[in-house]
Amino acid sequence: MTSAGYDVPSPSGTPSMSRIRQLPALLLACAALLHPDADAAPRLLHSEPSQFGTILVFEENGERCMNFNSMVDFGRQTCMSLEQPGALVFSYTRMMIGALYARPEPKTILIVGLGGATLQKTLAGLLPGASIDTVEIDPAVGTVAREYFGYQPGPTQRLFIEDGRAYIERAHRAGLQYDMVMLDAFDVDYIPEHLMTLEFLQHVKGILAPGGIVVANTFTNSQLYQRESATYAAVFGAFFNLKEGNRVIIAANGALPDDETLARNSKALAGKLKPLGIDREHTLDQFVRIDGVGSDIAVLKD
Repeated sequence: MTSAGYDVPSPSGTPSMSRIRQLPALLLACAALLHPDADAAPRLLHSEPSQFGTILVFEENGERCMNFNSMVDFGRQTCMSLEQPGALVFSYTRMMIGALYARPEPKTILIVGLGGATLQKTLAGLLPGASIDTVEIDPAVGTVAREYFGYQPGPTQRLFIEDGRAYIERAHRAGLQYDMVMLDAFDVDYIPEHLMTLEFLQHVKGILAPGGIVVANTFTNSQLYQRESATYAAVFGAFFNLKEGNRVIIAANGALPDDETLARNSKALAGKLKPLGIDREHTLDQFVRIDGVGSDIAVLKD
C-alpha cells in the first residue's frame, strides 16, 4: 500500500531495514495529536474495500478522518477539520507546505501518496496556476478522497494510479521535470522500502528541474533515521531537517536557499499561510540545515 501518511514517529532502535517491517503498526502509525476528549467514540461514515485493507472514513472531535482497518488506534492517514476544512490539522503537513519558503512558486509539482488530498488541495489553493500530479497505488484511496475529502482531479490536478517509484523511473527516462516533488507515501508500517533507497532518490533528483526541491515526510524516531539522512546526503548533499512530531527532509537539485532568502520568502507568503495554521517564525526556526552526515553510516540501497 502506498498512501499519504502518518504524523508521529516510530520508536528508535537498531537501524535495520528488515526489522522495521516487523514492528506493530500501533507503534509506528501514531498520527494525529490527541484531543482532550479523545475518548469520544468515532462515528463511521463509510467503509471502502481495498486490496490493502478496509478504508474507514469517520468523524470525531470535530474532524473527518481516514484510516485503514481501525478507527480506534492512534494512526490517521488524513484528518480534516469540519469547522475549518482548509486548516492543516497535522504538523507534518504544515512543515511540508512550509517548504514553499525554499521554492515559493513551483509551476510543476509531483506528490507521491494521496490520502485525503490535504497537500493537493492546499497547493491548488495557494498556487492556482500550478500543475499538480499525484501518484497513488490504491484506487480505493482515490475514490474516498473524491467522495469524502473534496479532492477534484482535472487538467491541472491529475491522478495516476500506480506505484510511485515506477512512475518516477518512467518520468526520468522520458525527461520529465518537476519544480517540486513531495514524498508522502506510507504502508501500514512505514515508508515502503523501495521509496527510501539511494537508487530511488537518484531517480527523484533526475526529475527535479534545476533548483527544484524534494520534500519528504519521514518519522523523527525511525530506526532508519541516520541511514535515511546519509542516503539523502549522498544524493543531494546538504538538506534542511524540519522536526515536529515527524521529520520533513527538504533537499534541492542545486544549492539550498540561504537564511536571508528563506526569511524573504516566508514574509511574502505569511498572509497566505497563516490561515492554514502555519506560523512564520515557528516554521522558519524549523529549517535546520544539515551539511554533512558521518561517513561511517551506511546508505540505504536496493
